[in-house]
Amino acid sequence: MKSKKFFVISLSVVMLIIVLTMIGMFVFTGEKKEEKLKIGFVMSGNTAESGWNGLHYQGIKDACRELDVELIVKEDIKEYSGQCEGAIRDLAKEDVEIIILSSYGYAEEVLDVVKEYPDITFYSECFDYYGDNLNCYFARIYQARYLSGIIAGMQTESDYIGYVAAMPNSEVNRGINAFTLGVKSVNPNATVVVAWSNSWDDVEEEKRLAQALIDEYNVDVLAYHQNQPNVVEVAEANNIYSIGYHEAPKGVSEKYLTTVEFYWDVTYKELLLDYKKGKSDVVNSYWFGLEKETIGLTDISPVVSQETIAVLDNKKEEIINGKGIFSGVIYDTEGTLRCDEGESISDDILMRNMDWYVEGVEFYED
Repeated sequence: MKSKKFFVISLSVVMLIIVLTMIGMFVFTGEKKEEKLKIGFVMSGNTAESGWNGLHYQGIKDACRELDVELIVKEDIKEYSGQCEGAIRDLAKEDVEIIILSSYGYAEEVLDVVKEYPDITFYSECFDYYGDNLNCYFARIYQARYLSGIIAGMQTESDYIGYVAAMPNSEVNRGINAFTLGVKSVNPNATVVVAWSNSWDDVEEEKRLAQALIDEYNVDVLAYHQNQPNVVEVAEANNIYSIGYHEAPKGVSEKYLTTVEFYWDVTYKELLLDYKKGKSDVVNSYWFGLEKETIGLTDISPVVSQETIAVLDNKKEEIINGKGIFSGVIYDTEGTLRCDEGESISDDILMRNMDWYVEGVEFYED
């Protein structure tokens, strides 16, 4: 009996020693539970907006929730206002590991500020600027622009299609060119007339230009590249077709043909997973398209024919299987051959050097 009691006491002592040893190791090695990844998100509008900013916020919020990441948002940070620098410095004080700059112009204005925080990984939506801790991301929205161009080309009766665009940078120009290539692939006689608003958000100017394209060119389809669907309002008021961007406005008629849309949660999830795996210094640009379902067309109107739908499905499948939109014979507006048979325009040109326009583009001038 004494022997059994002695054994129990000895076993208890041994277990106590093991537990105390483990506690000691924890204290002296500083081991602790892994902290939750914390990221900062800078946006030009607010979280309650529709369009560009609202979809971005919803996308990053969904990705963070799924991956158990803490999100800190700085909203209403206007481009080239000096506010982005302050937002970055505030986020750095919150000990974030990542800062996402979700508007095109941010990177250019804060390049020097980014260098001051080498321990923070930055991601921007502009492919023009990189750094040791500055990576880039976007989605191949031009693929959806191309598909929407097919709808516009098959729907127009006047053969004049209007396109109100923000400003002539590579991102916007890619969209104009892809849209026009889509139009011309099904309607060689059509022309895309581009009017520049020179802003992502200028309600009155966007509406004025849309109306001018209707009045002066007899366009019967309108598309746009801005943050909000002001152009759609003009199209609806004039009973002509329109193609949206980001998400469909409420209460539109069947004249609203489709929406060119991002699915940002897919890109953000990929980006955050790679960071967690330690790949943030390996992958310097994220640019996914139809193959990962980061973009697409939604809200296709019932007035779009089944013939058009069949063409869209076929083209979509070709793109997913690797056929580039910017491939084969492509001439620019000056008649210069930009791409020949059997060739494709490189991603580097598409990302950073799209400073020309394909044949079939014209420009509105006041």
